[in-house]
Order: sequence, then structure tokens, then C-alpha cells
Amino acid sequence: MKDRNYCLNLLKEYTKSESLLKHAFAVEACVRAYAKKFNEDEEYWGNVALLHDFDYEKYPSADQHPYKGAEILREKGFDEEFITAILSHADYTGVPRETKLAKVLFACDELAGFITAVTLVRPNKSIDEVKVKSVKKKMKDKGFSRAVSREDIIKGAEELNIPLEDHIQFCIDAMKTQKDVLGL
Repeated sequence: MKDRNYCLNLLKEYTKSESLLKHAFAVEACVRAYAKKFNEDEEYWGNVALLHDFDYEKYPSADQHPYKGAEILREKGFDEEFITAILSHADYTGVPRETKLAKVLFACDELAGFITAVTLVRPNKSIDEVKVKSVKKKMKDKGFSRAVSREDIIKGAEELNIPLEDHIQFCIDAMKTQKDVLGL
């Protein structure tokens, strides 16, 4: 298995945008926390999260992302479970989410981005100020962070069989552990 340093270098080779790097770190924080909760391999799950969008900056269109990333990962010797989890995080690929890892990645992806957006409109731009009710309130505001799919956030919690409020709180708590790295 490739270690985090290898995956981080690969991420930084393809991703220069600070906001995309921070998104990868936010999703990684959430997915690693779920790996710990479910007694799974934190390093492996974290690396999947770290690389889930690594190809997005160079290949942002739906006909290329995450397919190009999957090709690159295959060439570099990543296993099929790793690649399939990444392919399944985008509904439009049609790749089913059959593993707990794939479901967790999907559930954390949009939510981590949304929690970041909610944090950045708080007075002190601190994740310590973010509460579940403020996230849910912003979810109802269709004009706020409109690129984030509320349906995917809800579906992600449902696929994990975790109440939405609990899933939101879990991800807020996970992101708090990395608030310095995330700039939150």
C-alpha cells in the first residue's frame, strides 16, 4: 500500500489550488474519523479521501473526472477497492457504492465542503462556532454555496444509516481536529 506521504505528493503534483487541497484534507479528516469509528484502516481510508479529487483541477469535466484519476491510480499500482471507492463518489459514474469505505467517502465529500462554506461565513471564520443547526439552516438556503448538492449530503447520511444531524456533528468534530491545516 502507498503511504500518506506518497499520496500527499501525488495530490500536490496534480492539485495546486489551495482550496482544493484544503477540501482534500477536510474530506480526509472526516473519512479517517469514520475509519476509526468503524475499526477500519485509517491510513488506507484517509488516502482514498486524500486522492478522491486529485485529478479534478486538471480534468474538471464530468466526462474526465474521476475517470482520469482512476487511470492514473491504476498505472501507479493502486488496488481496485481504492479506485472503485473514488469512482463511486460521483453518482454520474454509475459505479455502485458497495463498500463501507465507498459510502463514507460519498457521505463526507459534499458535507465537508459545505461545512467549510458555513465556517467561512461565521464572524470569526472558526469551525468552533459551527453548530449542526446552522449547517441545516444553510442547507435550506438554496442561494448559499449552490454548487453543493444538498441531496448528496442527505443521501450520504442515509446510505450510512446515520441520522443527518449525527453525521453533520461527526464531520464537524472531525474537521475541528484539523482546523489549523484547514484554516478554519
